[in-house]
Parts: sequence; structure tokens; C-alpha cells
Amino acid sequence: MSAHGTPIPMTSRRAQPLKGVAEVPGDKSISHRSLILGAMAVGETKISGLLEGEDVLDTAKAMRAFGAEVINHGGGEWSVFGVGVGGFAEPDNVIDCGNSGTGVRLIMGVMATSPIAVTFTGDASLNKRPMARVTDPLALFGTKAVGRSGGRLPMTLVGAEEPTPVRYVVPVPSAQVKSAVLLAGLNAPGKTVVVEKEATRDHSERMLAGFGAEITVEDTDEGRVITLTGQPELKPQVIAVPRDPSSAAFPVCAALVTPGSDVLVPGIGLNPTRAGLFTTLRDMGADLTYENEREEGGEPVADLRARFSPNMKGIEVPPERAASMIDEYPVLSVVAAFATGTTMMAGVKELRVKESDRIDAMARGLRANGVTVEEGEDWWSVEGLGPDGVQGGATCESFLDHRIAMSFMVMGMGAQKPVSVDDGTPIATSFPIFERLMGDLGAQIVRSNQ
Repeated sequence: MSAHGTPIPMTSRRAQPLKGVAEVPGDKSISHRSLILGAMAVGETKISGLLEGEDVLDTAKAMRAFGAEVINHGGGEWSVFGVGVGGFAEPDNVIDCGNSGTGVRLIMGVMATSPIAVTFTGDASLNKRPMARVTDPLALFGTKAVGRSGGRLPMTLVGAEEPTPVRYVVPVPSAQVKSAVLLAGLNAPGKTVVVEKEATRDHSERMLAGFGAEITVEDTDEGRVITLTGQPELKPQVIAVPRDPSSAAFPVCAALVTPGSDVLVPGIGLNPTRAGLFTTLRDMGADLTYENEREEGGEPVADLRARFSPNMKGIEVPPERAASMIDEYPVLSVVAAFATGTTMMAGVKELRVKESDRIDAMARGLRANGVTVEEGEDWWSVEGLGPDGVQGGATCESFLDHRIAMSFMVMGMGAQKPVSVDDGTPIATSFPIFERLMGDLGAQIVRSNQ
């Protein structure tokens, strides 16, 4: 069953070497936050390079529903005329966040301290995902939530009429939870404090400061302490969204496992809280270099050059690196299958509650394609078969998860036999040009219904 209509099976097979330039879309995390903070500023925020995947477009619709004027000028150029902190109107209808866990949790945070009632829903995958990890800390502000059993969508949140600032220690590494609490704190008086024992992606902190919020970040014995002063007047910004490192992961990893490949992926954000995959690949011996390193919009950026790497070795990925690459473990597990030796990935229990149980989904597909995988609740390992050792030949279930589907398409480019997925439609949620971009590089991905 597809997340967005009729399932579209896809098959990927080894073709010629991948060559050329891969212009991947804008960063999804920064795109969501640009729209949301633009809606909370007073005046016009101008955004270029916005990712126009379904997840981000759903967030744009939600900001319109709260009263902001959101204009798509075409070509990734957008304007948001915000309503100010505390200015959100109550939506006339249910807010449908599609497949986006990031979108729904950030939007819950941003409305939680306004005296409005909002009902949220999503697709079949999102409606299975746990929301208590966000609604529990939001309740500390005075927000009320009523949803299905297990804290699942559809769910109605009633924002706090007289919000109180909170101090919250994030129990598991989650940029979504941290960001939801900070966004809620914007419309609460006084100082809201978030403590993370392990640092997660810091786009929210960087962007809040850029919009003029009073926010400090301090490393202490307790962890990373983020303090936000509430009820600022946010100033509109001009934002150039860097290209998404999570999307870049797919052409990069495809080049590493496809014989003869040489691919340049320009303008990729290398925020240290997001670049763990690329560090890990280089630790494995991948021929992956950074060119033209620079800073854009307060974020470190470089062009990535990835070449076929037949001498990669399995490694033990440091658990403390997990937060900086949590979305990239599925495609890393594919690369690990083409390495020599065992790759161990620990500290990754967050993968169990993503769009799918990503450890289970990848383990099933890898095994079906002849790869040995061991797994536990918080770890998994992949036994590498070498650069030409992956058998392939199986059809894998995508579980309505875009990253699972794209990871198995990458596997098919280097495996001996084609690899298929039962449904590739979820790819459009984050990487709508994936098929065209990979095809332009020389990949052979076909839709089975064509």
C-alpha cells in the first residue's frame, strides 16, 4: 500500500558507471524551519533553494492555515509573510502532515503556546508513529493533547492560554523534540531551557538566532544547555537553503559501490551535527573528498566528489556519532554490504521509530539479497561481501519509507542481479527528482508498471 496512492514498484540494476554532477534538492530540515520561523516573523522572509518535496509542501500548507501568507514564486523561490510570535490563527480544517514526522512535531511545538485548538493527521505511516515524545514536554507548558491509543495521530492539541516556560531534559537524542520545545518557548514568557545529553542537529538554534531570538548554547557537565528567552519579535530573513546532506547520501553511496563511477555533488551542507555519514564513509576507506569548502548562510558547505571504492573496510561506527547520521544508516548498511569485513552500528534505537522500523526493514531486504545481518534493539551489524559480492535479485518491502526505498535502489546499482522495491512512491516526500537525477548519472531505475 502506498503512502500517496497506487503503489509503484521500482527496479534498479547495474548499468554503466555513474558519471556527472548530481544537483540534489535543498535541505529538508532547513526548509521546514525556514517556513515555520518565517511564519512567526513580522514581514517578508525570502527563501531560495527550498526543497519542494511533499513533506515541505505540507508544512507550507499548514503555515497558510495558521494565517501566514506563503507564496511560491517557482524554481525554489518562496516568500513568507509572517504573523508574528503568538499571532497564529486557529485553522479552519485538520492539518494533514502527510509522511512528515519532522513537520508534524515542529508544527505541534510552534502552536502549543497559542490559545488555539488544532487537529493533526497524516498518512498511514505517520499515523503509526509515537507523538508522546513531543506532547509530553509540551504539556509542561500547559498544552493538552487527545489522540488515539499509544499517543498516535489523528490527534487534537489545545494550546496553552497562559503558557509557562519550562526546563526540559531530552530523554533520547532527538532534534525534533528539542526543536518542538524551543518553538513552544517562543510564545512563553521568561526563559525556556532544553538540555540534551547528546548533541543533535542544531539547525533550529542557528536559525532562531538568525531571526533575532535571544538564544544561548552552553556545553556543561549535564550536557548541551540551550536557553531561549520567550516572546521576541522575530525579524524576517533572506535564506538560501543549502543542499540536503541526507539526499546527497544516495548519489554519493551509489558512486562508491558502482564500478568506474565518479560523481560530483555540489553545495552540500556539512553542518557537523549532520555530516556523520561522510565521516564514516571516509573512515571505511571511501574515495570521498571535499572540494571548495566554504560557508553559506551560517552553515559550512562543500562540493563532494565520490568515486568507486573497491577497498572499503567494515568498521565499528562510534555510537556517539549516531545523532549526526541517524537518517543515513539505511544507505550506510548498503555500502557496508559492499565493503570487506563487518560494520557494527550501535546506539541506533531511534531507527526503530522512524517512518518504519528501519533496522528491521533494512535487515529483511539485505538478507533477501544474500547479505548476513545481525540485530538487537539498539544495534545491528552487516557482514560485507566485497565490491562484487552482493547477490541481489530480491524484491524488498519499502514500508512506506522513502529512505528504505532509495537505499535498495542504490543496492541494485552495484549488485550482481537487479534489486526491486514493492513501492517507490514515498521517495517523493523528500527527494522528488531522485529517479531523474540518478538516471542522468547513468543509473538504470525502472518503474515496473511502465
